Amino acid sequence: MITKMLLGTAFLAGAMAVAQSPSGGSMPQQQQSPQQQQSTMGATPDNGNANMQQNMSDQAFVSKALEGGDAEVQLGQLAQQKSQSSDVKDFGQKMVQDHTQLGEQMKPIAQQLGVKEPKGLSKKDKQLVAKLQGLSGPQFDDAYIQAMVKDHKQDLKDFKQEADMTQNPNVKQAAQQGTQVISQHLEMIQQIAQSHNVSTDGKTKASSSQ
Repeated sequence: MITKMLLGTAFLAGAMAVAQSPSGGSMPQQQQSPQQQQSTMGATPDNGNANMQQNMSDQAFVSKALEGGDAEVQLGQLAQQKSQSSDVKDFGQKMVQDHTQLGEQMKPIAQQLGVKEPKGLSKKDKQLVAKLQGLSGPQFDDAYIQAMVKDHKQDLKDFKQEADMTQNPNVKQAAQQGTQVISQHLEMIQQIAQSHNVSTDGKTKASSSQ
């Protein structure tokens, strides 16, 4: 009798444990936890990747801006030496002054982002410098003016895009300031192009009216 009672008690206890386990509340929590972990794990890498991509974009912009600024300074110096036109010489002098200043403002930001200062001009800019060094007089003026219109249109586009896209306040401020300066340069060189009757793919007059 005692043995049967003990067996019966053990059976009932086991049955109650089985019956209580679905309604105990522990299983639903275990089912929700992986979903919560998955949603959390899914959001964190995305944010991390976005921040990394933005930082790389800022680095690329700053590096290109420094490199392009150095090219504008060298080309401006060349314009002062090679041109026979006072307006082209004055524009070259302004390029040296303004782009030197922009470069100095950009260098601390480059250090913060871990961007090294350029060691020289890009291959494209080296080719342009070499081309202009072989010209003089009106031929130099025409080639220099065309190059400046083209470069400043592209630079203005790049600086505007960076000012709109970046989340870095220092980079944004530098891009906004650069946009204003480059916009002034573009307007100036477009007016010079018109006064020298220099063709810029038929876009000079239309652009200068904007």
